[in-house]
Amino acid sequence: MQGWDVQALVTVFPDRPDSWMFHYPAIKWTGLQAQAAGLRQVSVPTSGVKEQEIEDLGHALDKLKKSDGIEGVVSGAIVSEYQRTRLDNLCEKLDLRSFAPLWHKNQAGLVSDEIEAGFEIIVTACNALGLDQKWLGKRLGARELKELVELNRKYGLNVAFEGGEAETFTLACPAFKTRLTVTRATPHWKGDSGYLDLEEVQAV
Repeated sequence: MQGWDVQALVTVFPDRPDSWMFHYPAIKWTGLQAQAAGLRQVSVPTSGVKEQEIEDLGHALDKLKKSDGIEGVVSGAIVSEYQRTRLDNLCEKLDLRSFAPLWHKNQAGLVSDEIEAGFEIIVTACNALGLDQKWLGKRLGARELKELVELNRKYGLNVAFEGGEAETFTLACPAFKTRLTVTRATPHWKGDSGYLDLEEVQAV
């Protein structure tokens, strides 16, 4: 929307689900998202060990700078100082600009804007009080947003899940030329948290 020439979607693949920095659930399907958006995906494997994973991303960005002449990195950080600070420091070290267009936006307003713009977002993991098993696989809409706002008032839950309360996967959005659909998935729940294993996703 801001007219930037996007060169690639950089995806970090941590070996462990408890990465401090990067998304883990359903990460294997991000290649389909890149294809849907008409972007080249650059995959960055990492052990997921704290700080080492930042260095692994740095090596990949340095290569992109030399091969493609990239000038900056766009991230989706909203309120996470941990993520924002590390990306800013990494970009400064590599002489790249760091853009976080969603930074400190009102979370309820942001989710509302995404829903109204046609984003199809499903919940793939739940890790917070108030989010039970029924949320796994649920598509975010106006009703769900209202529930999340109520959970925010009751428990302090971040409406956009920025605190890791939940994870999501986008099936469609204005940038996608094709829509993705989940054709097979299995929920896993233990105690008060769980995740949805997306076993098969297809572009339609």
